[in-house]
Amino acid sequence: MKPITLADVQALDAADPLAHKRAEFDLPAAVIYLDGNSLGCLPKAVRTRVADVIDQQWGSDLIKSWNIHRWIDLPVLTGEKIARLIGAAPGQVISCDSISVNLFKLLSAALGLQRGRSVVLSQQDNFPTDLYMVQGMSELLGSQRCQLVTVSSDELENQLTEDVAVLMLTHVNFRSGYIHDMQRLTELAHNKGILVIWDLAHSAGVLPLQLDQCQVDFAVGCTYKYLNAGPGAPAFLYVASRHLPTVTQALSGWMGHVSPFKFSTDYEGALGIEKFLTGTPPVISMSALDAALDVFNDVDMQQVRRKSRQLTELFIALATQTSALAPLSLASPADADQRGAQLAWRHPHAYAICQALIADGVIGDFRAPDILRFGFSPLTLRYEDIWNSVQRLARILETGRWQAPEFSQTSRVT
Repeated sequence: MKPITLADVQALDAADPLAHKRAEFDLPAAVIYLDGNSLGCLPKAVRTRVADVIDQQWGSDLIKSWNIHRWIDLPVLTGEKIARLIGAAPGQVISCDSISVNLFKLLSAALGLQRGRSVVLSQQDNFPTDLYMVQGMSELLGSQRCQLVTVSSDELENQLTEDVAVLMLTHVNFRSGYIHDMQRLTELAHNKGILVIWDLAHSAGVLPLQLDQCQVDFAVGCTYKYLNAGPGAPAFLYVASRHLPTVTQALSGWMGHVSPFKFSTDYEGALGIEKFLTGTPPVISMSALDAALDVFNDVDMQQVRRKSRQLTELFIALATQTSALAPLSLASPADADQRGAQLAWRHPHAYAICQALIADGVIGDFRAPDILRFGFSPLTLRYEDIWNSVQRLARILETGRWQAPEFSQTSRVT
C-alpha cells in the first residue's frame, strides 16, 4: 500500500465541506486539540452571548430579563435545538442539571413504570457515574425495588430477560469508542418488556442519532463535549412522547410544577417534558449552550460523521506506517463503523506519554489504567492536524522524552 504523504492530507483539507466551520471557534495558536470528547472548543458566538448576558441582560435589565430575554424559556429552547441533532421530534428534549442528576430522574421514572421488576442491567465498563447512580438508588429504595446487574458487552443480549426493568447503556464507550447498535438492543429489550435508557455523552453532536426512529424510551447527554457549550454546561434528557402522560420523576422541584409562579404548596407536575425540570436554570451557562448550538444550524450530521470516520481512519493509517508508534496497540474497534469519533491506544506508560504530548502542543487525555485517548471534533480539526499529531507522537516515543520525571507527576484531572 502506498504511504500517505503530507500532500495527500492537504488535499483532504482542500476538499473538506466542513472546513469553514473552524473559523467559528476561538482556537489557541500552536495547539492541536484532540480532546473534544472531554471538552469542546470555545465558539466565538458563546463569548459574545455571555458578555451580553452579563453586561446588558443581568447588568442593566436585571430581573426583567426572565421575561424580556426569555431566560425562563432557555431549558426548552435549547432542548429543541438539541432534539434536531439527536433525531427527536419536538416536545421530548429539555436541557437541565447534569447527566448524573438526569439519570436519577430517568431511573426513578422508568422504575416507576415497571412495577414488579427491579433489575437495572448495564455493562461492566460503563461510565462509572451511570453505575454509581443505580447503586445510590438501590441504597435509597432497597434491592427489592432497584438492583444493579452488570455484565460484559458480549453478554448483554443473553441477559435481556423478563426480570429486567431497565437496560441502561452508554451508546459510545468512553474508553474504547465502541458503538452499541442502538436500534437492535432497544428492540430486543422491548421484546422482553424492558425500558431502555441511553447515555449519549460521546454521541451527541458527532453522530447522526435517530432516537424516535429507534423507539428509544429515555436518554441523557452532556453538552460540554462535542456540543461545545463549556465546562460544566447543562446536560439534557429525552423522554419519548408516549411516556410523558404517565411518567413521573422523583425530584419534584418548583420549575417542574405545572404553574410554578402560583406557588402552590402541593406539587402538580407539568404535563409535558417540563415536568423533568427541578430547580432554577443556570442562566449564564444555559445561554452559552444556546449560542453554542447555533454553530450546528447549517451542519449536516451525516457530513460530520463522514469526517470523523476519515479523521480516525487517517490517524490509524499514519500510525501504522510510522514504525515509532509500534509500541502502541489500538484498543478501539478497527472497523470505523463500530467506533465513535475517538481512538484509544494502550501503552504501559500512557499517562507519561500523554503529558509529554500535551507539552509538545497536542492535547489528548489519559484513561486508567493504560489508555492514551484522542477525540476528533470534525468542526474544529484539519486533516493536517492529524498528520502533525502523529509526527509529534512519534518523536516523543523515538526520543524517549516521555521518560522525563515531570511527565509522571499525576494531576487530579487526567
